[in-house]
Amino acid sequence: MRQVKLTVAALSACALSACVIAPYPRQAGYYPEPGGMILSDVAPPAPYPEVVPAVPFPGAVWIGGYWGWSGNRHSWVPGRWERGRQGYAWNQHRWENQGGRWQLQDGGWRRN
Repeated sequence: MRQVKLTVAALSACALSACVIAPYPRQAGYYPEPGGMILSDVAPPAPYPEVVPAVPFPGAVWIGGYWGWSGNRHSWVPGRWERGRQGYAWNQHRWENQGGRWQLQDGGWRRN
């Protein structure tokens, strides 16, 4: 009987060693800024790896996905193909640290 109890205790310890207790994430701050920019207290996650599909038509430009902001949290906005614009290049969306808060800079076409 003692051997059974020791075995159960050892198995339980092994099973519970895989448990991870993490603190509940704090409420994310959301601060809409003039011009549609967003400030957040929470840094965006690492970029999500995307599989870029085959080019659907000549002159197509891949617009990579990015972490947007929706429902008081970061949410992945998938990439897409778009028609290129002669004389322009795509500026990717990006998050910048502004004094401890993260600001989403919108992507868009810029003149070459």
